[in-house]
Amino acid sequence: MSAADYKHILRIAGKDIEGSKKVIVALSKVKGIGYNFAHVLLQSLNINLNSRVGFLTDRELADIEMAIRDPSKSRMPEWYWNRRKDMDTGSHKHLITSDLDFMVSNDIDREKTIMSWRGYRHMFGLRVRGQCTRTTGRKGGAVGVKKTGKPMPSSVSTTPSKGTGSGGAALTGEVASSTRPAPEAENANTTPKK
Repeated sequence: MSAADYKHILRIAGKDIEGSKKVIVALSKVKGIGYNFAHVLLQSLNINLNSRVGFLTDRELADIEMAIRDPSKSRMPEWYWNRRKDMDTGSHKHLITSDLDFMVSNDIDREKTIMSWRGYRHMFGLRVRGQCTRTTGRKGGAVGVKKTGKPMPSSVSTTPSKGTGSGGAALTGEVASSTRPAPEAENANTTPKK
């Protein structure tokens, strides 16, 4: 293909794609088509994976579009499709772009209406697939430990001064440091052992 036939921007499956990208990378930009799916699709159509999108012929682009819309016609294996055994029809499908978004939102709404465990998790905005949520997945306001701090020291000092001894109060009116009762009082409160 000559440089005159080069297309700078192409539209594949409703997505604008630059012509300078490789075909396999360009197809994986479409929602619902991953890198592996694009690889198998291009192999089934006998298109070079490393060729640039801008150099594809109109016939190759039409084949790619048709294969994306209906992968069964291009001999794609069913296990690559993203909607196998559909809940409504029971058939195998491959959905892309807005169809995929619509079907996922319908699935979530169905889970919510039947009040399944997954539906509850979706309703409350929690992780659905069994992840640990103790430390990750937190949403909303700041979560942390409330700092209570140590109690403020009282204005009256409870330390004895140097000249008063162990049990007496200081001359300046300070409170004695020992708040325990005298040993005689402790013995008086306890009952004697027999």
